[in-house]
Amino acid sequence: MLRGMTSLDRFFEISARGSTMSRELRGGLATFFTMAYIVVLNPLILHSSKDATGAQLGGGVDGLPLIAAATALVAGVMTIVMGVAGRFPLALAAGLGVNAMVAFEIAPKMTWADAMGLVVIEGLIIAVLVLTGLRTAIFHSVPTQLKTAIGVGIGLFLAIIGFVDAGFVRATGTPAPPIGLGIGGKIVTWPGLVFVVGLLLTIVLVVRKVKGAILIGIGATTVLAIVVEAIAKVGSGERGWSLNVPRVPEKWFGKPDFSLLGQFNLFDSWKTAGVVVCAMFVFTLLITDFFDTMGTMVAVGQEGGLVNEDGTVPRTGTILFVDSLAAAAGGAASTSSNTSYIESAAGVAEGARTGISNLVTGGLFLLAMFLAPLVTIVPFEAAATALVVVGFVMMTGIRNIDWADYEIAIPAFLTIVLMPFTYSISNGIGAGVITYALIKLVRGKAREVHPLMWGVVALFLLYFLRGVTEIMLG
Repeated sequence: MLRGMTSLDRFFEISARGSTMSRELRGGLATFFTMAYIVVLNPLILHSSKDATGAQLGGGVDGLPLIAAATALVAGVMTIVMGVAGRFPLALAAGLGVNAMVAFEIAPKMTWADAMGLVVIEGLIIAVLVLTGLRTAIFHSVPTQLKTAIGVGIGLFLAIIGFVDAGFVRATGTPAPPIGLGIGGKIVTWPGLVFVVGLLLTIVLVVRKVKGAILIGIGATTVLAIVVEAIAKVGSGERGWSLNVPRVPEKWFGKPDFSLLGQFNLFDSWKTAGVVVCAMFVFTLLITDFFDTMGTMVAVGQEGGLVNEDGTVPRTGTILFVDSLAAAAGGAASTSSNTSYIESAAGVAEGARTGISNLVTGGLFLLAMFLAPLVTIVPFEAAATALVVVGFVMMTGIRNIDWADYEIAIPAFLTIVLMPFTYSISNGIGAGVITYALIKLVRGKAREVHPLMWGVVALFLLYFLRGVTEIMLG
């Protein structure tokens, strides 16, 4: 037994990193409870949109448990793989922001299988770029502050999705203003009130640094929603719940249904939506995953004192390779691209320093598969609170942008605002990249733009001009 423990210690470098088994266990638990909300939130985001054929992922409301089971499965497996191969306390799950892009931008132009196929392609491309060393080169080609702006913009995009899908912000039906608060500028529905109470509760929990604040907020708001529905009989409709009606579930546990696994198509989308559109979708997915993962990896490493003197993280190549495989696995399982989670820092704060904590987090995700039926009782008004709070967390990076330097401030501004205003991550990144290169060009600083960036600019120009091109080609 002692020999086994010694081998485990040596393999995971527990003692070498100043950790203990108890710290790793605590860290694994903390990481799970801070990111377990994704098992509820990912199904609601993906299920709230329809593809080009009018179909919802997994079918009607019965499709929610399918997405939840697949979400928990991929998160559990890939988090464990990261722990064993990367030996780094970095958990993975379906990426917020990327899943929104898949749901609201990609799927409406093709079938769900086609959309997930593009996610698989993106993950495989990243894997190749990791193996060739190009991932690092591309990462360094984009200015740091522009990468920060991408994260901030995605945060605002998530927040607006939360506000709109909860019914807190709605279209007014008039040219000015196009959107407004609730109905007629007032919160006049029970679901709207539940969302407000839930959001305030979650904010209080986050401010007080309660472990699992977002998950607790979703759970408490769901309980409130069930009570309100039982008393007021709100139902669905314009003044009712936006997605599913919250009721006490008939069953709390269930055998996970994995019928969504393998439901992806690699090539049909290129005919349906066009080569340029699909290429830009893949590129945008790739860019989003690229910078999110590398930034998260370094941030978690710094939190745990695991960064080398040169600023790199041990086994960087392996960590990035596992992350790229997770992206492809997410597409193959119809859960959207999976990526590394900054919430892993919660586990590091509790003492996690090795991959042992990942075994704990991953194991808990696998257990969560059997709780998939519970997602059918969570109304979007409860889950949307998490989107708004996560949006705030992502927006805090705005302080790292130099707003006095117009060469970066203007591209950063366009990147940030166009994502929520146009409901598109692609539009925001494209506008930022193009204006950055243009400003450098007109100021005689074209050489400061990395050659790879010029290639990115060309791709985005094709993306924005595709409408004009289609008209010209008749």
